Amino acid sequence: MKKIVVKVVNETTGELFYEKERNRFVFNYIQKSAPISLIMPYRVSSYVWKNKLHPIFDMNMPEGYLFEILKQYIAKEYGYIDDFLTFSYLCPNIQSRLTYESWCAKSEVVSFHLDEILNDDSQDTFSKLVRTYLSKNAISGIQPKSLALLTDKGSLSTKEYIVKTWGEEYSQLALNEYFCLKAVEKAGVSIANVQLSKNNRFLVVERFNYDREKDEFLGFEEILTLLGKNKEEKYSGSYESVARTIYSVTTNKLESMKSFFTVTVMNYLLKNGDAHLKNFGILYTNDFKKIYLAPAYDIVNTVVYHYKDRPALTMFGKKVWFGKKELVKFGVQECYLSKKEAEEIYEKCLVSLKETIDKMEAYLQTNSEFQNIGSKMVDTFKLSLDEQTYKELSDELIRTWK
Repeated sequence: MKKIVVKVVNETTGELFYEKERNRFVFNYIQKSAPISLIMPYRVSSYVWKNKLHPIFDMNMPEGYLFEILKQYIAKEYGYIDDFLTFSYLCPNIQSRLTYESWCAKSEVVSFHLDEILNDDSQDTFSKLVRTYLSKNAISGIQPKSLALLTDKGSLSTKEYIVKTWGEEYSQLALNEYFCLKAVEKAGVSIANVQLSKNNRFLVVERFNYDREKDEFLGFEEILTLLGKNKEEKYSGSYESVARTIYSVTTNKLESMKSFFTVTVMNYLLKNGDAHLKNFGILYTNDFKKIYLAPAYDIVNTVVYHYKDRPALTMFGKKVWFGKKELVKFGVQECYLSKKEAEEIYEKCLVSLKETIDKMEAYLQTNSEFQNIGSKMVDTFKLSLDEQTYKELSDELIRTWK
């Protein structure tokens, strides 16, 4: 039977098998060690997952654009495809707290210069990245993206980045995400380090799972993983369940809950309808002394592309764009904040949104390519500032954007 050896901080810890006849995945610890996941502590008995990979492994499985490319390559190379083969192909090239050995060979890959990618953001460059790093693309998400090893000429350091691009269906998505993330940062929350390419075709995102001071990878798990769910279930959840999970595992509970509440408010104000269970994560040190909310990532205004879009997760049992009253109530009831703390965070988010509007309006004066999407984003942001207007906004008015 083929197997995958799983290591924690480069120490062999366990083995993953696939029992095809029973369509189940089995992980066994082979020695007492640190857990491979916060929800999979060491035990003698097997961890069995029927029909799907265990969430800690499934977290790295590609989706959408990347999966379609990878599926064609693997099926052609091996004559079949399933999740175990896909993960076996990708996992030897994963750089993280968890590393792997499988019956598939580890790939030798080159690095590119960061400046080269930022200055030549053509479709040819993106295709080259996808081809070069196909065996390393253990990253999820629907939009076109690729992992890349990039060297910064200034620091002479080579790091892993995720390079995101966009097609006509989601025009100007790089700028959309950039402005939204910077708004969240202005509201006081750490975000992934992001850079825009020369022609705004790429958003280059530095991965945040490596501690350079300690020269070690941090543990990272999505909330989806900590809930024991797989990628097909990323929209089946609530903000309440995310809050409870963050509170239950973090060591800096108050700080993490304030950050989570801030991100939640910004998701509503920015009209990010794709804040699903894979878009919140937890980081932790290898000694587990620090377990905290990961920097914010994957935040975009989705209403400009789907005018009837609604939140990906429920709040108070509903997927609607709530205003201040309901959001403050959520902060008090689910994030353990005082009413004063919740209201202060909400007001800080409003200030950030107002400043973002000003920056975008100034940007639009000299960047005609962004005019259509950017103007729509500004309109939705202004409506968030005037909640009553937004609540009374008719579908007919929004439909004029189409």
